[in-house]
Amino acid sequence: MAGLLNKLIPLALTVGTGLSLIEGSIYNVDGGQRAVIFDRIAGVKDVVVGEGTHFIIPWLQKPHIFDVRTTPRTIKSETGSKDLQTINIQLRVLFRPDTEKLPQIFSKLGMDYDERVLPSLGNEVLKSVVAQYDAGELITQREIVSREIREALTKRSREFNLMLDDVSITHLSFSQDFTSAIEHKQVAQQEAERSKYVVMKNEQEKKAAIIRAEGESEAAKLLSQAMASGPGFIELRRIEAAKEIAESLAKNSRVTYLPNSGNMLLNLNTSNKEIITDR
Repeated sequence: MAGLLNKLIPLALTVGTGLSLIEGSIYNVDGGQRAVIFDRIAGVKDVVVGEGTHFIIPWLQKPHIFDVRTTPRTIKSETGSKDLQTINIQLRVLFRPDTEKLPQIFSKLGMDYDERVLPSLGNEVLKSVVAQYDAGELITQREIVSREIREALTKRSREFNLMLDDVSITHLSFSQDFTSAIEHKQVAQQEAERSKYVVMKNEQEKKAAIIRAEGESEAAKLLSQAMASGPGFIELRRIEAAKEIAESLAKNSRVTYLPNSGNMLLNLNTSNKEIITDR
């Protein structure tokens, strides 16, 4: 029995060692990933390993896995505008490493390449672009500013083998003093527009009063001329008034009889008859 155990123990150790060596010589690269191999003798290999299961020499070689999918990152910066206003600006950047340049990225920057590169590049580009515009232009020409930032940041990122799929401004704000100044300016402009409207209204009312007065003066002049020409105008006005009164009384439910006279109620005829009203 002891002899059998002496034979099985070395065999188990041999099998365990073999399994450990096999496990250490296999690694997987998942979807959206790439691997860079570091060799203790040759250094970082120029070959980029794709997705799948691969073999390495245990202890001598070690795989470093990179995520090559597009990744979002936020870059914040506080900078100054052309008119010396303090601007708080925030960018959203979608980036990924250049797959073919992964060995160079690993050798020069390491696995945390994005942390080493993007914040400094973002602040540099934001300060240089924003300084070319006034605070008002940053609001009214936001699309142009965003395009310039995207072009400049994309160009600088290529120098470090980073690819930018999108760059956009997600937040843009000013200092509290500048914001208050803008609000006061808007209120002043609204008050000026309101005062302008009041002045225009008064002018229109003044013109209307002048036109109305001129019309009344002209009407009085014509009336005076008509009355001076003879009694016919006065008689005509009395007849018209009598007609209006007769029409008004005819519509009254309490009037039962109207005399057949064209001179009703105006004493144009001394034999004017009385009107019986009321039931």
